[in-house]
Amino acid sequence: MSKLADKVQQELIQAIDNDELVLPTLPEVALRVRETAEDPNASIQDLTKVIGNDAALTARIIKVVNSPLLRTNKEITDLQMAISRLGINYTSNLATGLAMEQMFQATSDVVDRKMREVWNKSTEIAGICHVLCRHYTRLMPDQATLAGLVHQIGILPILTYAEEHNELLADSISLNHVIERIHPLVGDHILRAWEFPEPIAAVPSQYLDFGRNSARPDYIDIVQVATLQSYLGSEHPYTQLDWSQVPAFAKLGLDPNVDMQADEDLSAAMEAAMSMLQ
Repeated sequence: MSKLADKVQQELIQAIDNDELVLPTLPEVALRVRETAEDPNASIQDLTKVIGNDAALTARIIKVVNSPLLRTNKEITDLQMAISRLGINYTSNLATGLAMEQMFQATSDVVDRKMREVWNKSTEIAGICHVLCRHYTRLMPDQATLAGLVHQIGILPILTYAEEHNELLADSISLNHVIERIHPLVGDHILRAWEFPEPIAAVPSQYLDFGRNSARPDYIDIVQVATLQSYLGSEHPYTQLDWSQVPAFAKLGLDPNVDMQADEDLSAAMEAAMSMLQ
């Protein structure tokens, strides 16, 4: 690993340890949505008010509720009906995840492109998570989707740091090294600072541990399998791994040699899940 990558990695890890790393803050609307959803006395009307102030988020939630995955007999055009249909928790997780898209923007072109790339990959993996969760587990699809949307959140502060350090920005190999090595650690740190529930907060640091084997299927397994599936047909190093040695597949009851894309129903569901998030 280059001297530069080493130096940056040490600086960032030290900043985390000393609580000096400037962590991204959840968008205001996401904070308010979560606060409302966690209030036992809050009603669907209360949540409608909070989300209704954000026109873009309102449109996204109505789009999701009408997507082929969740479609009802008649089209839903009204936010309150959409929230009634999805439920408060589902809406809250979805709104939190979707509101985060606005965090993946930067002032410099290079960083902005990279952030968009990360967000697009996250929505692709979140779509696959949604489908895996619904078809192969009894876990909550909204939480699986949120886990997919946040699993690379640790990349954000590293890119923000790069934006202020030209030598790192100019050296994309070192930058990618730093991202690969420490985004999992930074990601956990951010999600705990945001007080995400532990089963999701642990995703960034553990989803790349392909030998991991817990007692029962969890969101880490789902993100792990979704990540591997997302690289099928590419030259990515993950496609060179022996997937039959990855316990997450067996835990979900999935044959590691089967390409989910080849199953028409699953493939259509994944397409629908990805497009509802984009």
